[in-house]
Amino acid sequence: MEKIILFDGICNFCNTSVQFIIKRDPQAQFRFASLQSEVGKKLLTKHRIPQNMNSFIFIDGEKCYTKSSAVLTVCKYLKGFWKLFYVFILVPRPLRDRFYDFIARNRYQWFGKKENCMIPTPDIRNRFLE
Repeated sequence: MEKIILFDGICNFCNTSVQFIIKRDPQAQFRFASLQSEVGKKLLTKHRIPQNMNSFIFIDGEKCYTKSSAVLTVCKYLKGFWKLFYVFILVPRPLRDRFYDFIARNRYQWFGKKENCMIPTPDIRNRFLE
């Protein structure tokens, strides 16, 4: 079952998060695509996610997770103690998503953004969908 992470390709925080996940995913379970890419747009359409959804999105086979649920579900698969963060899935989603939305609203101001999407290095290029 393919595990795909869609992320904001121009967001510095999001790009750093992708690098963080790659380092803690030694089995290379995850594949990546930016929300701005053609592949990203096609996946949004396929999974009936609004094109204007500016969120971290995790697609696990036919299941699709957004916002805090996506982040926490990805944590479940990471190497090390990061798996423990999945316990926060027990917090009601509206509360979790309020925290997520606060960070998402301020991410460009706090972390900046790029003019273009991240270009993966050759060693991780095959993890990105084209």
